[in-house]
Amino acid sequence: MSANVEIVRELYRAFKEKDYDAFALICDESISWNQNPGFPNGHRYVGAQAVIDNVFKSFDDNWHEWVFKIDELHDAGDVIIVTGQYEGRHVKTGKAFVSEAAHHYRIHSGRVVAFQQYCDTKVIWDAMTR
Repeated sequence: MSANVEIVRELYRAFKEKDYDAFALICDESISWNQNPGFPNGHRYVGAQAVIDNVFKSFDDNWHEWVFKIDELHDAGDVIIVTGQYEGRHVKTGKAFVSEAAHHYRIHSGRVVAFQQYCDTKVIWDAMTR
């Protein structure tokens, strides 16, 4: 397995364990983190702290459970593509969902410099509405 795949695996570990210090070390200080516009809090965030505050911590506030289960990691050198599923259960509605997703990472000098998300957002919004 390449060093870049290991970097991305460590990023998922840091997210799962809420190890935000490790996440910040994995990412370039000016990382561009792009989530689908239709995704909850979907937006472009710049910098690891912006991602932690506006993406990861919002999951903690709004979801009893929120995980990304990896199916495959595809190594294309400085680009790593990850396919899998988001799974969660919303705090207010109690509804659960599963959403197929793909993540596109760009790695430079051993750090994640860009992230682009692709996923089915409708099932997520369905879980958020009564």
